[in-house]
Amino acid sequence: MRQVFGEDSDLIVRNFKVYGRYDAAIIFFSSVVDQNQIQNYVLKPLMNVSSDHSEIPKDLKDLPDYIWSMTVQVTQGNRTKDLNTLVSVLLDGNVVLIIDGMDQALYFNLRKIEHRSIEQPQTEQVIRGSRDGFIENLESNISLLRYRLQTPDFRVVTAPLGVRTRSKAAVCYIEGIADPGLVQKVMKRLSAINVDGILDAGYIEQFIEDHPLSPFPQVQPTERPDKSIASLLEGRVIILVDGSPFCLIVPALFNQFFQTMDDYTERFIVGSLLRMIRLIALLFSLFFPALYVSIISFNPELLPTEFAVAITGARAGVPFPAVLEVLIMEVFMEVLREATIRLPQMIGGALSIVGVLVIGQAAVAAGLASPTTVVVVAITTIGSFATPAYNAAISSRMLRFPLIILAGCFGLYGVMLGTIVIINHLLFLESFGVPYMTPFVPTIWKDLKDSIVRVPLWWMRSRPSFLNTPDPDLLAKDIPKMHTDLIFKEKSEADE
Repeated sequence: MRQVFGEDSDLIVRNFKVYGRYDAAIIFFSSVVDQNQIQNYVLKPLMNVSSDHSEIPKDLKDLPDYIWSMTVQVTQGNRTKDLNTLVSVLLDGNVVLIIDGMDQALYFNLRKIEHRSIEQPQTEQVIRGSRDGFIENLESNISLLRYRLQTPDFRVVTAPLGVRTRSKAAVCYIEGIADPGLVQKVMKRLSAINVDGILDAGYIEQFIEDHPLSPFPQVQPTERPDKSIASLLEGRVIILVDGSPFCLIVPALFNQFFQTMDDYTERFIVGSLLRMIRLIALLFSLFFPALYVSIISFNPELLPTEFAVAITGARAGVPFPAVLEVLIMEVFMEVLREATIRLPQMIGGALSIVGVLVIGQAAVAAGLASPTTVVVVAITTIGSFATPAYNAAISSRMLRFPLIILAGCFGLYGVMLGTIVIINHLLFLESFGVPYMTPFVPTIWKDLKDSIVRVPLWWMRSRPSFLNTPDPDLLAKDIPKMHTDLIFKEKSEADE
């Protein structure tokens, strides 16, 4: 072990005698284990010289069973004869017990990693719903899922990813609801990852998505356990990785990226209205600057006369054409947005106010931009903020620039050309074999109940059909009633 790990300062080798008879040693890394548990539940019992020596087996072959069943007081452990396995379990936070003359070693899971407490998600604001979010510890994240999903059908399959980091990844699904073919496809893509290190769930996302060159995300990340549970109940599969507070949901379709859990915690009228507002904001953030450039540059006759005269007068002193003016302002807004995100929170808020108000007003006063352009760019930026999914908002920000260039070159024809290319690309995409624009194309009428408009919860009696779930009915008829349901029923009948 010392040859393998070298002179690591946190590698501890503690020599002692088991039951006062056999030379032994425990090996562990002090930085990743709980040393108090080692002392109380491993070393003390093993170093205790019992007065009754007849119970201790004299044959070393029987000693591991005796130690495991009668001596050590830990819940998780195993044994192995492979030296490479010992190296892996040591790095994973296990304590290895080696006894002289015994051809196998025992190891016990006494891992202890410091981590932050469970807090509200930082990237997904909660209006009405649970305030807890995932953290970097995998066990804590799985406990958040089991707390909400108390069913024996919940399955968790873990395996290390990354040749050197060996980050533990977990695939979670509900047996009997998730499509076995989907689960198998997720496992296959994860097993094909061959890289030195997996430092975050975003690494996995780039390896498993169907079309990595597309600007549109095909995997949905989230920090919210309730959103993950809702996806599991629909028949999707989620992926967690140790060291990342994000969970990956697959498959992810286009309509998921302008939906939030608040749509379901509010009444269906409010939820539908908010969902349509987000969709309109998404369209504004993508097409509004291009439409402005094309109309101002090529088709000003489409505007009312008074409005066209007002815009022309505002742009009288601007030395740049409309397309260049909008591009400059868009680039400035993107730089300001990135600077606001990267700076500390206290300074970032002040910078955003200064950038929007002071610099924008100074640009108008200096004649570098017209007030109308500033308003258009501001509305576009606000529309991108209304998109709940960060990676989907980035996609609209990326596609905005080629649409503006096409509008500056060809007018409305360029906007239509760019729109056709985007729509065709969306129709081409798939996420784990499911068409990206489902349930719009192909049209699945019964799944449209939870797309742009959210119907009442009591109308949604089936899971999405495109997920091919073995149990499509949300009304669990074959599962026996819970005890609480019987209590409520008996109480109501007694009151009657």
